Amino acid sequence: QVHLVESGGGLVQAGGSLRLSCAASGRTYGGYNMGWFRQAPGKEREYVARIGWNRVTNYADSIKGRFTISRDYANHTMYLQMNSLKPEDTAVYYCAAGTGSNWSRNPDYWGQGTQVTVSS
Repeated sequence: QVHLVESGGGLVQAGGSLRLSCAASGRTYGGYNMGWFRQAPGKEREYVARIGWNRVTNYADSIKGRFTISRDYANHTMYLQMNSLKPEDTAVYYCAAGTGSNWSRNPDYWGQGTQVTVSS
């Protein structure tokens, strides 16, 4: 079992920045992949970015060039640096983890989410 806790959300003006963190605890040994998803009001949850146990990263087109995912493997923590934020980035952001090549389609573990609100 892996327990994930997000932090760092908040209210920011358009064009501003935020840094989200996701701390993993529990069964954190072994290789597992981690990523970020988000869900805006009235919309389905969508994929944002992921970083593998092998450090390979991938981003959704909507945030490419503005967000950067990173990971501190020693401390089991993942980050999402969000720059040039737009009102459409407003959502609850979720941390997720899983194993296997298609893990992001159905992650094994989810955090509780952290709210990001971008004002215009």
